[in-house]
Amino acid sequence: MTSDFAFLKRLYNAFDPFRPLPAGDPAYVDCTNVRGDGDILEAVGREILYSDRITCQLYAGHRGAGKSTELLRLQQFLDEKGFYVVYFATDEEDIDPEDVQYTDILLACTRKILVAFKDQTNSPAILNWLKERWEDLKDVLQTKLSIDELSIEAQVTQLAKMTAKVRTEPTERYKVRQLINPHTTTLTKALNEFIQDVKNGLPSGYEELVLIADNLDRIVPVIQEDGRSNHDQIFIDRNEQLKDLDCHLVYTVPISLIYSDRATSLSDIYGNPQVLPMIMVKTPENDLYQPGIDKVIEILQKRLSTVDSSKSIVDLFENRKSLEMLCFMSGGHARNLLLLMKEALKYTNTLPISKKALQRSISELRNTYKNTVYANEWSALAKVHHDKEITNDKLYRGLLFNRCILEYRYQEPSGETRVWYDIHPLIRGIKEFQTAYNQEYPE
Repeated sequence: MTSDFAFLKRLYNAFDPFRPLPAGDPAYVDCTNVRGDGDILEAVGREILYSDRITCQLYAGHRGAGKSTELLRLQQFLDEKGFYVVYFATDEEDIDPEDVQYTDILLACTRKILVAFKDQTNSPAILNWLKERWEDLKDVLQTKLSIDELSIEAQVTQLAKMTAKVRTEPTERYKVRQLINPHTTTLTKALNEFIQDVKNGLPSGYEELVLIADNLDRIVPVIQEDGRSNHDQIFIDRNEQLKDLDCHLVYTVPISLIYSDRATSLSDIYGNPQVLPMIMVKTPENDLYQPGIDKVIEILQKRLSTVDSSKSIVDLFENRKSLEMLCFMSGGHARNLLLLMKEALKYTNTLPISKKALQRSISELRNTYKNTVYANEWSALAKVHHDKEITNDKLYRGLLFNRCILEYRYQEPSGETRVWYDIHPLIRGIKEFQTAYNQEYPE
């Protein structure tokens, strides 16, 4: 098969690993049956539909597993059921995942709700809150505007300045927090007044408001001086504030928090967090799981079909074995799958993709994982690969967060959900892992 530059370019961009699919996108593939039968529309959506009270739910999974795509499906589902949904990705404009406090999240939620409804309400609630501390805020925001000039549009602009400083300027971040931290309770109260005004004027057909805050799962874990993590401080210590907004809430959270010693606390506070596992491309016995491999192939095929529906994904490779190797090496991780495919295409001048181009793609991503692992972690990875279980401590949680350990689920005939873990398949080819495994489990 030969190809020209224009076709390869279109193909390359069809496998963009960093663009979540909007609801209803023709490239979407339902992977429920190879992910333990969990469905966000049932697990999260029905909790909102059925509940007589305001709900606050957590949604977790490895970064790049497809959470954003699923949340966009949830947004459409709820919209069709009469819920006005405000969805936003927190790290795009509002927070720095390397340094996050609860205050940053509250400011981000405030700004997004204002942006969503600035043309639909003249509610003075946020303006009144800004008035009370405007003289202090003016210096940080470096504005000469009078408080009397603050229309809702201007309020959005000033809040955008605050969140921009929080995200990009460490020194200014500290100043903003120092000003806002003592007033988070009153800001939440003002935001709830704004939300009430918004709900009273929702467009016809809508009865309730839902806020989905995505990408909070990217908050990097940091252990504080007291031995507790910043994840604990945000989602446990400040849970009352996180839950206090007067609308249904869905927050993404780091998967490592779900498997910490705070798991029961999270369940008591928020209910059972929903987890999006990997696509199961192998069994706990290390055999290929063909239904999972076929589902991953379907993902690639649908991406190809957006470029040329007449072509088969199998024909883009020298043989089906090469295609299945790429699927297996992804670990069932959606972003890694697309990244491997995209990188293989980058080293391709003429289709089909050669074994050499495929191997180069695999090797480069493998080196990324190698650089992620500390010397004292190889034996832990060997243990996970052997036992298919994880130990509840900081080391294993860090490996979960970095996607060196992946979670899989399947449903047994009885209906029981089996959860198991393994290392990312790319790690098996790393010399340091092989050495550690042979030392721990000699034949």
